[in-house]
Amino acid sequence: MVNLEWYRTFKAIYKTGTLTGAADSLFISQPGVSLHLSSLEAYVGYKLFDRTGRKMIPTERGKVLFNAVSEPLTKLEDVEKNFQKSTEKHTPTISVGMCFETFQTTLEQYVSTLPFNLIISFGEYPEMLDQLDKGILDLIITPKKGTSPNIEHEAFSSEQIILVGGKDIDTKNFEKVLKSKGAEYIEEWLKQEKWYGTTGDMEHLFQFWILNFGHKPNFRPNYIVPNLNSIIRCLKGGTGLSVVPDFLCKNEIENGEIKLIWEGEKRLENILYFGCRKKTNYQNEINHIKDLFRKVMSKNK
Repeated sequence: MVNLEWYRTFKAIYKTGTLTGAADSLFISQPGVSLHLSSLEAYVGYKLFDRTGRKMIPTERGKVLFNAVSEPLTKLEDVEKNFQKSTEKHTPTISVGMCFETFQTTLEQYVSTLPFNLIISFGEYPEMLDQLDKGILDLIITPKKGTSPNIEHEAFSSEQIILVGGKDIDTKNFEKVLKSKGAEYIEEWLKQEKWYGTTGDMEHLFQFWILNFGHKPNFRPNYIVPNLNSIIRCLKGGTGLSVVPDFLCKNEIENGEIKLIWEGEKRLENILYFGCRKKTNYQNEINHIKDLFRKVMSKNK
């Protein structure tokens, strides 16, 4: 079924004559405009514009389609405006992307207090950056910066990647190895232990190992569980090792439920960023979510 937003974008391109002008008027990215247009052209089965330099010249079929949809779209927009005026409060919907563990540790506890609608999306960071650029997401929390000129990144906190273990693990030999042996012996001791990992995403372990030993780990975890919070809960059972961000297990370490084993010979830290489009209709709502993140992350320091 055709998406109404495709027609809105088509009308904006027709009126402004450029993809950039349409993007500015709709407060979405230019790639998002291009995606809507190509989807509509694929749906109707013919070209709607000829691309001449930066100008978008409507084809004859494009002119016919514009004449057919322009007035109905205007009426729908008027209905939308009148509906908003007739309600006491229009509730916006914000789409936010982040990893599952970050949501559980930070925003989940505040969802019921938010004065606006919220859609949380989980995924890989490159995918979330692409969806932000296309206008599908309004805000993302990420340790990686994208390159799109439509997106701005704001550093707000950092995470240290650390080696943790179950509360019952015996670390005396490891401490001796740390003091008197080299990296080769440290690595060998670690490989003898049981390890926890997550499905698909082993980036933290890879980064930690490469930084401290100069290569990727040449072993696979013994236990693969759904996410990092699952790892922390499993470690509370007694033994085992894993590499995780410090803010996810700060309370468990302080309470003695798991142990901080090693920060590494070299500390691995990631800067955490808010990513959002430079032009948005939801700045107040985005700022509200940012403030909640800053509040939680300051407590975890």
